[in-house]
Amino acid sequence: MKAGYYAETALPTVALVGGTAKTVLSVIAPAQFGVDLIGYRIGFDGVTAANTPVIIEIVSYTTDGTGTAGTVVQSYGRTITAGFTTKNNYSVEPTVPTLIDAFRITPNGGAIVYDYPRDRTPDTAVSNLIGLRLTAAQAVNVTATMIFERC
Repeated sequence: MKAGYYAETALPTVALVGGTAKTVLSVIAPAQFGVDLIGYRIGFDGVTAANTPVIIEIVSYTTDGTGTAGTVVQSYGRTITAGFTTKNNYSVEPTVPTLIDAFRITPNGGAIVYDYPRDRTPDTAVSNLIGLRLTAAQAVNVTATMIFERC
């Protein structure tokens, strides 16, 4: 069995500003191995049904930006030193993005829980990061979790 981990946005929420793309959560791989994203959870606290859906992007980056350091938690497998780091609520975006996937979801209390099929998980190279970048047309708050393994 592999070792599995998760990282979460800082609570209570990350604020999205209307019309501005923001990486709300990332996992950064060390120099020894990459990140294999196996799932994510995203939830909004919007209350206005007329709000435009939020664009959600799963993105790989080669260069980190400025965000709040978080904690990587091991959730299963042998206990080993992970080497991963995580950031959330970026004030300066990571650079050199490669889009992995994109979709829209309503911010009106919308939520998504997604687990990738085991043979179709996106991953990163060593020393790169994978993140959740969101763009909302109107201001709304979000919480997010990324579930991952080493690759």
